[in-house]
Amino acid sequence: MAGSVIYIAGPYRADTFNGIWDNIREAEKVAIKIWQSGDYALCPHLNTQLFDDVAAPEVFLAGGLELLRRCDKVYMMKKWRQSEGAIKEHDLAIELGLELVYEVEFDN
Repeated sequence: MAGSVIYIAGPYRADTFNGIWDNIREAEKVAIKIWQSGDYALCPHLNTQLFDDVAAPEVFLAGGLELLRRCDKVYMMKKWRQSEGAIKEHDLAIELGLELVYEVEFDN
């Protein structure tokens, strides 16, 4: 039986290069878990990592939203509410009636 295609939504941009790199690595960890579970991860963080000067951010968001439309579920990473793009991805997932999976975030 085929697994679900799961889009990973969470922050990409940050104030520093190291912040961006940390966000990419966090998304990569989620993608690995999804693949290991038998589902298929679609991770835009990895698809366009460090492409910042290739096109405007709006181009990447539009592409991400188009890819999301082709998925079965959307995985909302911790801190997704801090990302304008992830908020738009969340809204589109709701509009499309896609299943949303939320990564639990605890305040320490």
